[in-house]
Amino acid sequence: QVQLVESGGGLVQAGDSLRLSCAASGGTFSVYAMGWFRQAPGKEREFVSAISRRYGRTTYADSVKGRFAIDRDNAKTTVYLQMNSLKPEDTAAYYCAARRQNNDGEYLRTGRYDYNYWGQGTQVTVSS
Repeated sequence: QVQLVESGGGLVQAGDSLRLSCAASGGTFSVYAMGWFRQAPGKEREFVSAISRRYGRTTYADSVKGRFAIDRDNAKTTVYLQMNSLKPEDTAAYYCAARRQNNDGEYLRTGRYDYNYWGQGTQVTVSS
C-alpha cells in the first residue's frame, strides 16, 4: 500500500507560480499512474492532471491546460505539479492520488473514484 504526502502549497498572487510535490512511500512507485485533483470549499473534488507510470504520458483538465505541467521522478518516488499563471479560481486544496496501472498504454483515468490512494492535501490560495 502506498502512502502519499503533498507539499509546496501556499499563498500567492495571481500570475505567480507554484510547484507542488507528492512524495510516495510504501509501494513500488513505478507501477502507479499518478493524478492531481483539487477541491475548493463547497465544491466537488475535480481532476487536474494525471501521468502514466513509466513513460510519462499526461492528460490535463481543460481549465489548466497550457498553465500546469505534471511530471514524475520514479527514482525519487515523487510526482510534481508545476503551476504557472495562477488565477484566483485555482484556489483549492490539492491532492495527489495513485492508481495501479497495468501498462503505460492503459487509459489515464480522470475520475476521483478511479484512484485508490490519496494524500492529505496541500492548500493553494491565489489572491487577486
